[in-house]
Amino acid sequence: MADQSNFLLNLSVLYRNTQKYFDRALVPYDIGSGQLIFLLCINENEGITMQELTALSEVDKGTTTKSIQRLIDQGYVQSRTDEKDHRVKRLYTTENASAIMPAVYEFRNQMRTILAADVDFPAFEQALSAVTDNARNRLFAESDLQSLKIGGLQKMTLLDYPGKAACTIFLSGCNFKCPFCHNRDLVFIPERYEYFDVNDIMEYLEKRKGILDGVAISGGEPLLQENLHTLIERIRELGYQVKLDTNGAYPKRLKEVVEKGLVDYVAMDIKNSPDKYARTLGMNPESFSLDPIRESVEFLKSSQIEHEFRTTVVRELHTAEDLLEIGRWLGENETYYLQQYVDSGNVIQPGYSAYTAAEMEDLRNQVAALVPNVKLRGVKEG
Repeated sequence: MADQSNFLLNLSVLYRNTQKYFDRALVPYDIGSGQLIFLLCINENEGITMQELTALSEVDKGTTTKSIQRLIDQGYVQSRTDEKDHRVKRLYTTENASAIMPAVYEFRNQMRTILAADVDFPAFEQALSAVTDNARNRLFAESDLQSLKIGGLQKMTLLDYPGKAACTIFLSGCNFKCPFCHNRDLVFIPERYEYFDVNDIMEYLEKRKGILDGVAISGGEPLLQENLHTLIERIRELGYQVKLDTNGAYPKRLKEVVEKGLVDYVAMDIKNSPDKYARTLGMNPESFSLDPIRESVEFLKSSQIEHEFRTTVVRELHTAEDLLEIGRWLGENETYYLQQYVDSGNVIQPGYSAYTAAEMEDLRNQVAALVPNVKLRGVKEG
């Protein structure tokens, strides 16, 4: 037993014994350890709201409400309506509280002295503060990271993130099933699919700091994964810029990551002209709505985020008129890429083919009349 780590046991003993210490010391004032932290916070933050107190103490709302009501009933705290906003209640200590606070602080100091016996207490407090920050900011974030389904990692690319030396993280799962998709396993996830360990990904990024500039997050459809923001935040902590690839089907989630400043660049796929969109996705035209796609397009067009639109051009699915229709949809001020289709050997539905390099150049020239900043990407002779 002595050789084992007793962190949780020690944490529990420390917590419970400090509670018992204050329960005994504060008996004359009819205050328990459960109310003490709230009384201290209000005394040092006069006018704090219940919501702010709950966030500061990280105690659930119900417990906060009960403790504050007890302090009010005891005459130590009062609630006043905010003069500017009558919906807001602010908390203040009373004269009764002022009379006992010197004793409360003295009990706290005595406890600290007792606990500090034979201990480098300043070093302990510094370490405890760091551990508390990790508990607050990382403890649940780590479990959120582990829930991410990472299907692939391209360790180096000069193509996926314009102007950056980057790597690409591929997240599994997609709401569409485009027949020409070259990542079949990210859409129809095999039963025994082995996901990448997110810790291995983060370790790789840590080692590549100063060598790579950015990280492209692709899929599948990344915005399907609810904990995507946690991954992005960890990547940004390492100093990387982040590019997001999306099919535009989740405009609310797209707006959220952009407006929170989580991404630096967005690339949105435009699968085809509106009339042929559902067919190009492998979806039922009668049940498919283009509205979310249109909302995402309009959001990006009106936002300040650096972005691009792109279409993977497939001979059997796209005509010159389709691309011109997309050009009219996007407008003359956008950046638009035409990408040559490549059969990776792992497409959802084999049998599609690419336009030649010369044909791709001709298509680009036609679209340029509507979208001057239209470019080719990944074009090779067949």
